[in-house]
Formats: sequence, C-alpha cells, structure tokens
Amino acid sequence: MVNVDIINNAPHSLPAYQTDGASGMDIRAWLPEPVTLQPMERKLIPTGLFIGLPDGFEAQIRPRSGLAIKRGLTLINTPGTIDSDYRGEIMVPMVNLSGEEQTIIDGERIAQMIVAKYEKVEWSAVKTLGDTARGTGGFGHSGTH
Repeated sequence: MVNVDIINNAPHSLPAYQTDGASGMDIRAWLPEPVTLQPMERKLIPTGLFIGLPDGFEAQIRPRSGLAIKRGLTLINTPGTIDSDYRGEIMVPMVNLSGEEQTIIDGERIAQMIVAKYEKVEWSAVKTLGDTARGTGGFGHSGTH
C-alpha cells in the first residue's frame, strides 16, 4: 500500500473504497448549492480535494456506473489523469447525456478515483516491429475470423 498526501477542504469523508474488492475510491461533490445540468450540458464539479502523488503514480478519474445508467451522468474526459506533479484541486468534468435536467447535490458521489503505478518509457526508433498473431488488426479485430 502507498501513502498519499491529501488535503480535504470539503466537509465530506476522504475518498474511500466501498468494498474490499473495489479498485476505485468514490469521490464526492463539494458544492455550496446544487448544480443542475441541462441535457448535453457540461460543468466542472469541485471536490475540495488536493493530492500529492509520489513520482511514478497517477490518479485516474472515472465515471460511476450507477450515475451513468440511472441518470445519464458521465465524465467528458474519461479516464481523466491526475499527474504526480499536479497540486491543484481535483475537478470532475461532468456531462448530462440524458434527455432531462439532472441535479448534483453537495456530498453526492460523482466519480471514482483509481491510483495506479506507471512506468516511463524510452523510445527505440526501429524500421520494423516483431510479428504477432494479431498483426495489424485493430478496432474490434482480434486477428482471428
């Protein structure tokens, strides 16, 4: 387990795993008053959270499936990436894909955050790549028929 520094300016609990097997932590809206999104409208929703990730880690912000299926609320940049050198507030870019207005209230769980380790790469320019069974098949092509 990795310790991550966090500032929570909101009166809500810290991001938390809801079950033992969960990979994502729920994060909550921090709103002085409810925010209503009209169909197809986008808004940044504040969380009051600031994190200091160690080098080699990122935080991914992802939609919550319940909000997506029940209310048509999702994120416009998904997964959103928080880099280890970012120190600003975590803001969640939400969009209403439903046909009716949707209201987000203070403390509502609006997204999931996954903290993941990553590796930096160093490119090696080559003229050809090694063969695989899949080859150049993409966009739904598994290399088999």
